[in-house]
Amino acid sequence: MKTNSNSYTIIYSIVLVVVVAFLLAFVFQALKPAQDVNVQLDHQKQILFALNQNRDMTNPEAEQLWKKIIIADDVIDENGKVVEKGEQGGVKAGFKLNSADAKAGKLALFRCKVDGQDKYVIPVYGNGLWGPINGFIALNADKSTIFGVYFNHESETAGLGAEIKDNKAWQDKFKGKTLFDAQKQNIVFCVTKKIDNPKTQVDAVTGATLTSNGVTEMFQGQKGGLASYKKFLTNK
Repeated sequence: MKTNSNSYTIIYSIVLVVVVAFLLAFVFQALKPAQDVNVQLDHQKQILFALNQNRDMTNPEAEQLWKKIIIADDVIDENGKVVEKGEQGGVKAGFKLNSADAKAGKLALFRCKVDGQDKYVIPVYGNGLWGPINGFIALNADKSTIFGVYFNHESETAGLGAEIKDNKAWQDKFKGKTLFDAQKQNIVFCVTKKIDNPKTQVDAVTGATLTSNGVTEMFQGQKGGLASYKKFLTNK
């Protein structure tokens, strides 16, 4: 076949595309197990960060803490009933759920022990300026006082909306805040520009109103927010 012919060019291009596609698929499959492990470990670290654990922990330390602190990764429904029991250091029940599951009423609940005290961690989901945001809210045994939080985002603006993830000092402001009104009927905690009630409010991120509103949505939202857990939180 003549190397300067159209047929040669077409066949050469097809062979090259097939070879490159095969190599990319091979590399993807070879690296996928390691990628899955890293994604799982990052997920675990975020939950541990919400429980006020050291953010400079190594991967082995995170794995050890996870097995020690996480008593169960249960799945509950909107009535607060356990529909799938998790296990110590679990990653097979509630840990596997995502935002679509939460919006469908299948809720993850992490039961934890920190320094001998019961804690609960709840994953929450909302919307920022440029895309989805999510986080974990750790509660004390009373189910109404915030023990700690950790928020994440996919594509928020650095120095503005991204502060919900990057600014630990801002996340620390959530500690000790109360979720409910005096009658414990409604979740009133919010992020706002003007603080009227320091017990149930945190300052909004400067210059990131929509992202701050998204954080409030993660607390008060019925689908993907903490409000989905209201019956669990209000049942003793």
